[in-house]
This record gives sequence, C-alpha cells and structure tokens, in this order.
Amino acid sequence: MVRYVIVSIGSGILFGVLDGLINANPLAQKLYAVYTPIARVSVNIFAGIAIDLVYGFIMAAVFLVLYKSLPGKTGLAKGISFAFLAWFFRVVMSVSSSWMMFNLPAVTLLYTLVAGLVEMLILGVLYGLTLKTGALRQSVICE
Repeated sequence: MVRYVIVSIGSGILFGVLDGLINANPLAQKLYAVYTPIARVSVNIFAGIAIDLVYGFIMAAVFLVLYKSLPGKTGLAKGISFAFLAWFFRVVMSVSSSWMMFNLPAVTLLYTLVAGLVEMLILGVLYGLTLKTGALRQSVICE
C-alpha cells in the first residue's frame, strides 16, 4: 500500500509538471492561441494540483487492475502497453472530438496527440517500473 500511495502521489505531481511543460511552453502557447477567445484568464492552481493528484491515484489503480491482462512479460512492457491504452482513451478520443467539433489547425491537433503520447509513455513507464499487481491487494482500494 505504501508503494501505491507514493507512486500515486509522484505520478500526480508528474502529471502537473508535464501538463505545465506541455501547455505553457512557447510552441504550445502559439499553437493553443486558437483557444484564446474561450480560455480562462487565470487558472486555479490548487484545483489543478488536486485534480492531478486524483488522476495519479486513479491511473495507478487502473494500471494495477489491468496489470495481468496487459500485453508484455515485464513491468516495463506492461507500462508501455498501458500508456498506449491511456493515450487512446484520454488523448486520441479528445483530439478526435475536437477535430469534429471545432475549426482547429491540424498542427495544433497533432501537437496535442504527440505531447499526450509522450506524457502517457512517461507515466506508463513509471507505473511499469514501480508497481506490481500484488500491490493492489495490499492497498486500500480492495479493503
């Protein structure tokens, strides 16, 4: 359970850092300028941190639930498999919906796809190298 909590908190913090790097760099600012008319002027930092921490716990728990069914023989391979699965459901589906609903430049959508893949791969590798399926039985999720 301790490992699960530590990895979940670490991945939640990593989520926040990666989101900041992905969304606040000069290239992203230029590409995401298309959202300026509907974007918030300021961001609630505390809510963002809380959401990213919750995401860390949920993503780690989902990884552990799916662990045995993920392709690969090693934790690393399972982490990469999980990353592609999470990328599809979190990023690809969102970008596809945005492409259908909004008039966005293709390069903006492509950036979101690539940046999301990198983010999910980093998190998947973290989970694959640090979490094992037995950790779920010891966590509060199953108690």
